[in-house]
Amino acid sequence: MNAELSGSLCPWRFSVAPMMDWTDRHCRFFHRVLTRRSLLYTEMVTANAVIHGDRERLLGFDPAEHPVALQLGGADAVALAEAARIGEAFGYDEINLNCGCPSDRVQGGQFGACLMAVPDQVARAVAAMKAAVAVPVTVKCRIGIDDQDPETGLDRFADAVVAAGADALIVHARKAWLQGLSPRENREIPPLDYDRVFRLKARLPHVPVAINGGIGSLAEAEVLLAPRDGVCLDGVMLGRAAYQSPALLRDVDPVLFGTEPPVAGLAEAIEAFIPYVEARLAEGVRLSAMTRHILGLFQAVPGARQFRRHLSVEAVKPGADARVLRGALDLVMNRPAGRDMAA
Repeated sequence: MNAELSGSLCPWRFSVAPMMDWTDRHCRFFHRVLTRRSLLYTEMVTANAVIHGDRERLLGFDPAEHPVALQLGGADAVALAEAARIGEAFGYDEINLNCGCPSDRVQGGQFGACLMAVPDQVARAVAAMKAAVAVPVTVKCRIGIDDQDPETGLDRFADAVVAAGADALIVHARKAWLQGLSPRENREIPPLDYDRVFRLKARLPHVPVAINGGIGSLAEAEVLLAPRDGVCLDGVMLGRAAYQSPALLRDVDPVLFGTEPPVAGLAEAIEAFIPYVEARLAEGVRLSAMTRHILGLFQAVPGARQFRRHLSVEAVKPGADARVLRGALDLVMNRPAGRDMAA
């Protein structure tokens, strides 16, 4: 890719999915060490929690994380608009509405994937959020839920939220089954239908549409970004692959944006992370709360098993500090080549 063109690419060209218990502020900072250009998303935060909870704990982030989007959960248009306004005031670059999570908690609150059954209600929420903020308001959804026909159901949903002003759609290319499947099973069992997302984009050529679900590598992302029957998607969103194998994020900038990676290698990424770790330790954050996000960094690298074991055992001990992280890095850097390749 011509690096001169990279600045004009869609802001949703590559993003890391919002993932509960995973994409917290420490995770996002480390991901930013590996890629300057990826769009990062928070864990889902409910609108009511934003309005009534500890905002600094729920919404605080490091300025280095930009561009970073806040994902909200909820169904009430007034509450979502207020939460969006608060999120914008905190400095988020985008507000995203979760219409795809199928968890029991979300179903109990009648939001997340449940909202795909009520597109007019979602449209009212999007319109209220758009009126409250100047940053983009986007929607993340499934191709359908339960017995919905993905053709008519997704079209109706997308048309409603786009008419209300949604700036982009991120579509998980699976149905969500609200009864009978766990959240984990909903990420794996319903079949992927990437073609359905391409058909949606063909219907809405002027609306940014990004695809999510089952994408395991940058090579697969490149395939999905390539034209298909004359239709080009605007972006890809990786979830578990980006979290469990974060090393792939170092290749995002050169492969998808035509720019140099921000760090020369994975060891340099750890070194760049250490000042952040030390600053948070001084604030009382536990080392393990940060190092848990980097356990998969050296997959298939000699010493990876020792790296993971050292962090898993030592980082949870009282008083653990950055020396633990440096010690783990030494186990990788000083491991003889050809050893531990099964780690």
